[in-house]
Amino acid sequence: MFINAGVARFAPFAEVSESLWDDTFAANVKGPYFQIQALAPLLRPGAAIVINGSINAHIGMPNSSVYAASKAALISLAKTLSAELLPRGARVNVVSPGPISTPLYGKLGLDAATLQATAATIQAQIPVGRFGTPEELASTVLHLSARESAFIVGAELIVDGGMSTL
Repeated sequence: MFINAGVARFAPFAEVSESLWDDTFAANVKGPYFQIQALAPLLRPGAAIVINGSINAHIGMPNSSVYAASKAALISLAKTLSAELLPRGARVNVVSPGPISTPLYGKLGLDAATLQATAATIQAQIPVGRFGTPEELASTVLHLSARESAFIVGAELIVDGGMSTL
């Protein structure tokens, strides 16, 4: 099972509204929690749950306090749920992507010039010099889901081209 739902809304700390907080945590934490809870009875021994996190839980990016906190909550959730679901034969892990080239960037409400400048700024911070691809992220999710990865439990794999570690 791949838990890949969420929202990314950014605002300076002083401007975060209760609504932004509630909406972000509802989509990024509450939704995944109750989705896993609803589907857990259907899981067979050997099942794998992979939750989509984010490197924002680690890097302290300005204006992302609520988003980052919601993604950090998912990392903690994966560890706790691993302990609870492992006796039933299911394991839980997190994949935390950095910048991945997806349509999300086009939905940020930025004009083309600002979007291009933002992408260039982000790309300059990635040691491999480019955004990741959806296929690279999917490959990691498949790896965590495979029976050959049965010894990986409650872990987080960061897929960010070295952005958060180098």
